[in-house]
Amino acid sequence: MTTHADRTRRVVLLRHAQAQQDARGPDELRALTEVGRHQARWVGQALATAGFEPEVALVSSAVRTRETWQLLAEAFEHEVDADVRDELYSATPGTVLELLRGVDERVRSVLVVGHEPTISRSAYLLASEDSNESYVDRVTLGIPTATLAVLELPGPWARLDPQGARLVDVVVAPKH
Repeated sequence: MTTHADRTRRVVLLRHAQAQQDARGPDELRALTEVGRHQARWVGQALATAGFEPEVALVSSAVRTRETWQLLAEAFEHEVDADVRDELYSATPGTVLELLRGVDERVRSVLVVGHEPTISRSAYLLASEDSNESYVDRVTLGIPTATLAVLELPGPWARLDPQGARLVDVVVAPKH
């Protein structure tokens, strides 16, 4: 994963880890599988190893996204509070953009834990023309569980627009 020592704002968009397919009851109550729990821990280690520890985490209220967050956050040195948001469960890329625009300007790093197709479409929406072409192609196709897209933006959150961030990495967790 690409990292830099400068103070560029970064957002990592993460699709939740693998969840149960045959859960009974509402979709938002599906929990992670054993593979999903391994994936979430792997993502946390990958983020920590790359030196990315979010200052803010925006997490969908679904069980699988909250579990993904809780397991990956164990890898961080500091406790990061999650802002669990109901609107991320059925979000559009426009919803994600508006949530990012509302981030405090003192914050330099944000993690969004959500669902497909919103995560890949949000990465595509935000990707500027100088983004890595292969990564843009990858998010255009949709992304598997426990995949993250890393974007960097030069300006304030409040002025983030479509194509306003550079897509610099896409990382797919292994299926353990």
